[in-house]
Amino acid sequence: MRRRRSLRARLTLVIAAAVAVAVALSAAVCWFLIHDRMQGQIRDSLGEFNPRVEQVAFTLAQCGADSDQESLEQGAGPPHPWDPSGRSWEIIRADGSVCVWGSSDEVVPTPEERALAVSGGDPVLRDAVTKNGSSVLALTKKYVPQPSPRGGPEEVRQFPVPEPVAVTVFRSTEEMSGTLRILALILGSVAVVGVLGAALAGLWLARAALRPVERLTSAVEHVARTEDLAIRIPVEGTDEIARLSRSFNTMTAALSSSQERQRRLVSDAGHELRTPLTSLRTNIDLMLRSENTGRALEPESKRRLLINVKEQFEEMSSLIGDLLELSRSAETGEHSTDIDFHDLVSAAVNRARRRGPGLEFQVDLQPWQVHGDARGLQRAAVNVLDNAVKFSPPGGLVAVRLANGVLTVRDQGPGIPEDELPHVFERFWRSSSARSLPGSGLGLSIVAQAVRDAGGEVRLGNAPGGGTLATISLPGTPPGAEAKDEVAVS
Repeated sequence: MRRRRSLRARLTLVIAAAVAVAVALSAAVCWFLIHDRMQGQIRDSLGEFNPRVEQVAFTLAQCGADSDQESLEQGAGPPHPWDPSGRSWEIIRADGSVCVWGSSDEVVPTPEERALAVSGGDPVLRDAVTKNGSSVLALTKKYVPQPSPRGGPEEVRQFPVPEPVAVTVFRSTEEMSGTLRILALILGSVAVVGVLGAALAGLWLARAALRPVERLTSAVEHVARTEDLAIRIPVEGTDEIARLSRSFNTMTAALSSSQERQRRLVSDAGHELRTPLTSLRTNIDLMLRSENTGRALEPESKRRLLINVKEQFEEMSSLIGDLLELSRSAETGEHSTDIDFHDLVSAAVNRARRRGPGLEFQVDLQPWQVHGDARGLQRAAVNVLDNAVKFSPPGGLVAVRLANGVLTVRDQGPGIPEDELPHVFERFWRSSSARSLPGSGLGLSIVAQAVRDAGGEVRLGNAPGGGTLATISLPGTPPGAEAKDEVAVS
């Protein structure tokens, strides 16, 4: 299987490729612009040139002469003047032959250019090669006799052109080609240097841009390898990488907190289970030893042992049930629904009356509808009322009131010491005055969790005049309020 390149290598490759394409396009455009400009200059210089009438007549008269010297001796006239632009020219006669001056180079005409001498037409511009092998740009056009700037019509009459001809003006392009080759070499070198520089810059940019990702990757690998959730990534700036780092830190902090709570829960649960298990083992060992030694226990002693074992089993069952209730927090959102909270509180009050038959209950419940987990909120109401029943003196009053989503439960018990109030919702915490009473220390933790999952708040404090006051506030609406709103809107 082909191994995929790393993100750094791909980012470097993309940057280098982008710069290479940009440099190559720029170099190509530059080369073609200069090529077109230089060729245009040559083309313009060819179009501007028109040989003088006496030059054409002289060349036609001397066409076929052996040498320049022979022509001069015959008094044919002056040779071609030197052209500083490097242009040369030749004459194409009507029969297709070419007349050049002396040892001048020659361009072999095409049939189209030969036809210009007779019938005329549009000028022909083309790249050509002379007989000496030189590359030239040639322009062929029908020749129309014109006097020189210093002459006049007399000059045309003095040097008549005996036949229709065409003139081919050409100029070497080798100098232009050499210049373009040097330019291409320079542009190519610049492109290569630019691509190499872009690759190095891309590598540096990739390293700088991916450094936070590397830190994040190292942190994730460290967590996966060691399960150490205490690691944190430095957050710099406000970009996407910083947001990702911040989210990772938040996630690890939440996981660490959850792991710590889980560890503490397991530790506390083990500690709380140790006492009833030790007591159970002691009682069961005592009964087994009695059976093994043949010393039967007295019926009353045996009955007390069995009652004690049953109470310890009930305590363990209550503790395990509370632990299971706490473990349901992750599933609470899946069972959320609209609940008539006043009905749950009413059912919890009825249960509390059965548990405290000698207590007086003062109940005032106004309808209130909330959105949450019915089982969790019912357990919260039951636990608050159970605590009120547990700590109320015989014949005491328990006041229960629900108004505008605020449930208050007040008893006439001993209250809670002020220094212990911050710990009342901690798991397995029990007041010093309640350690002799049955319970697991998880009841108020379950209350706090259920209320928090429903978006509410719970408080516990000492009531004025004595006793304990528990307050649960839950967001919601009175039943029928939504229907009234819909009618008002419609």
